[in-house]
Amino acid sequence: MTVQRRITPVLQKSASESSSSVERACRVLRALSDPQVERLTDIAQATKLSKTTVLRVLDVLLTEGLVSRDEATKRYRLGPELQVLGSTVLRRFDPRPFVQPALRRLAGQFEDSVMLSLPSGVESVCVDFVEGTFPIRSNYQGVGSRRPLGVGAGGLALLAWLPADMQRAALQVIGPQLRRFPRINVQVLEQHAAESRERGYAVMLDLALDRWGGIAVPLLGADGLPVAAIAVGALSERIRSREAQLAKMLKRECTQCQVLWSGALAGLTTWKSRSRA
Repeated sequence: MTVQRRITPVLQKSASESSSSVERACRVLRALSDPQVERLTDIAQATKLSKTTVLRVLDVLLTEGLVSRDEATKRYRLGPELQVLGSTVLRRFDPRPFVQPALRRLAGQFEDSVMLSLPSGVESVCVDFVEGTFPIRSNYQGVGSRRPLGVGAGGLALLAWLPADMQRAALQVIGPQLRRFPRINVQVLEQHAAESRERGYAVMLDLALDRWGGIAVPLLGADGLPVAAIAVGALSERIRSREAQLAKMLKRECTQCQVLWSGALAGLTTWKSRSRA
C-alpha cells in the first residue's frame, strides 16, 4: 500500500506532463498553419510559449516529419507527414471542389480576391483563395491564415450566424485575442454581428486593416449552423460602391454551393449506409 501511494503521484505527474507536451505541440502546429508564421520568434508569439519551449517542441516535430526547416532561412513549415495526414482527412469530405467554381466566378466578375473560410473552434481558417486581377491587392490573407471569429468579413459571417448562446460563449474566449486589433473589441463584434444578421450578409471595413475590408455570406448546414463562409476582400471604397451587387452575387453563389454541398453529404451518407449493410 505504501509503495502504491508513492507510485500514484509519480504516474499522475507523468500523465500531466505528457498532456501538456501534446497541447504545446498542437499549439505550434496550429500556429504554423498560418503561412505568415515561420520564424521562431513568430511561433513563440503566436503560441505564447517561450522560445526555449518552442525549440524543444519543434525538435520533436522535426524528427517525426510533422515540421520541416529551411536551413538557409531558418524558417519552419508544416512537414510532409502532416500533409499526408491532412489529405487523408480531406478525402473523406472536402468542400473545396464544390465551392471553388463559385470563388472563380466571383473573382472573375469583380476582379477582387475571394476566399473560403471554415470555422475551427473560435477561429476562422482560410482554406481556399482565388486572387483577383485588380492592381491593388492585400497579401494579409492566404490559405492557412487564421483569425479570431469576427475579425474579417468571413469570420464575421461565421460568428454572426451562430445561435445567441454559442455566440456569447465564443466572444468570451475571443475577447482577450482582440488586443492585436486596436479597432475591434467584443462590443464592436456584437454590433456588427447583429447588423449582419439583419441585412443578410456581413461587411467589415477599415477595422482589421486600414482602407481595406470585406463582404461575406455564410454557407449554412442542415442544422442552420454556419459551416463555411465566402468573402470578397477589396479596398473599402470598392466594396462601398458595389455593396448591393456584391451581396446579391454572394448570396446566389452561396445558395448554389449549399445545394451542391447538401447533395454531396446526402450521397456520402447513403454510401456509408450501403457499405455497412
